[in-house]
Amino acid sequence: MRHSAWTISKTPTEMRAGFDNAKYEQIQSAHIKERIEKFDKLYLEFGGKLFDDYHASRVLPGFEPDSKLKMLSNLKDQAEIVIVISADAIEQNKTRGDLGITYDSDVLRLVESFRDMDFYVSSVVITKYTGQAAADKFRHKLEAHNINSYLHYVIDGYPGDVGKIVSDDGYGKNEYVHTTRPLVVVTAPGPGSGKMATCLSQIYHEHKRGITAGYAKFETFPIWNLPLKHPVNLAYEAATADLNDVNMIDPFHLEAYGETTVNYNRDIEIFPVLKAMFEEILGECPYKSPTDMGVNMAGNCIIDDDVCQEASRQEIIRRYFKGACDLKLGNVSADVVRKLELLMKQAGVTTEDRNVVNAARKRMEETETPCAAIELHDGRIMTGRTNDLLGAVASCLINSLKLNAGIPHPLHLISRESLEPIQTLKTQYLGAHNPRLHTDEMLIALSVSAATDDQAKLTLEQLPFMRGCEAHSTVMLSSVDEAVFRKLGIQLTCDPVLPAGNRSHDTQKPENAK
Repeated sequence: MRHSAWTISKTPTEMRAGFDNAKYEQIQSAHIKERIEKFDKLYLEFGGKLFDDYHASRVLPGFEPDSKLKMLSNLKDQAEIVIVISADAIEQNKTRGDLGITYDSDVLRLVESFRDMDFYVSSVVITKYTGQAAADKFRHKLEAHNINSYLHYVIDGYPGDVGKIVSDDGYGKNEYVHTTRPLVVVTAPGPGSGKMATCLSQIYHEHKRGITAGYAKFETFPIWNLPLKHPVNLAYEAATADLNDVNMIDPFHLEAYGETTVNYNRDIEIFPVLKAMFEEILGECPYKSPTDMGVNMAGNCIIDDDVCQEASRQEIIRRYFKGACDLKLGNVSADVVRKLELLMKQAGVTTEDRNVVNAARKRMEETETPCAAIELHDGRIMTGRTNDLLGAVASCLINSLKLNAGIPHPLHLISRESLEPIQTLKTQYLGAHNPRLHTDEMLIALSVSAATDDQAKLTLEQLPFMRGCEAHSTVMLSSVDEAVFRKLGIQLTCDPVLPAGNRSHDTQKPENAK
């Protein structure tokens, strides 16, 4: 029996907004301006992604990935940018999962992007420096690009030994970052880079120079005025599972105001340091809690909580699959996956709550071969399987493009005769063992057909409409296929199963799969 290549979802995906982005840009910039006026100079830590904040756009539908940057544009004349990167991240070649580039490469990308938009980027700070050779090499690269750089060091006893940290043997050993504008935005390629420590170190040095400097934190997540176990906040824990971040009730805020707010462990741990520093500098601390330090207004811009909750639950599932695959590759510990499993339970979801997972696994059971599924924006789900010409995701992608274009499924847009020479090139001349085409090779072949075939051209023109679609593969993909899906904006997950012929050990069916 020949099985259909697609099914219809019972509940079509609704592209409803849960977040008012225009309101967010307006009230957020106004709130930051109020905070600037309280100090000679304000160090504003930008947590999360300043560029391309796809996590926020996924869990808060309606949030634009670059909305924080647009908001900051209103303060461009007052602001300068300092970018922070950890020497450990450079040494370990840490990679941004959403972009597939290393943190050090992203620093250069950020500098160029900021400058293209006429932002003043004053410098890069390399934190946690202990003489790492890779950090030294990166500093030479920054110098070649005419980018000022500074070194901040590991401080023994951080963050508990307040007396030592707030001294010449603590922050005093760090190089002073020369800044000139009233708003200094401190950002980084990702979490754990040392942004807060950089801000606090600068406040110490500014005080020694007679400048009254302040600190504020612009961290989108966790959202302080949502419940602790709200799916949006749980999704943040899932996104930072490898960092061991834990959302917590802010005990300082609760004691000071009798109000329950949400923060996370690292900010709560560091608050006594900040409080002690301000008391030494100003005689008193202007903040009574870590929540007071924040300027985030995102929670006030949620317009449909149900939409944001469901989007966040789906993000937690995606994060689980990413963690399970990373564990299979040896990139994370089993503790990370266990934490993600716990977060799924807290959110009340399993892997079966992701439609494309069920569709791909069902097709795999029917065909006994690796399969993939893509859910289009109207709820239709297309599947594809591995065959002698295409890998499962390449097959699924072209099937989805045809479905979106209204092209009959049996119609072949790329002839076997045009694909076979590509396979010959791969195996006989380039030394590849797998003759099947990856997604990039399939798309090149489709674009060649589009030069003479109107239906192939119409199919190719559907690529922009794939952004935001959901996809799942029953096996882990090559970096090539993952990169293509990332560039297309397709939200991909994979079962933690290595493809046949690439198994270093036996694989098992993933947890929560029935």
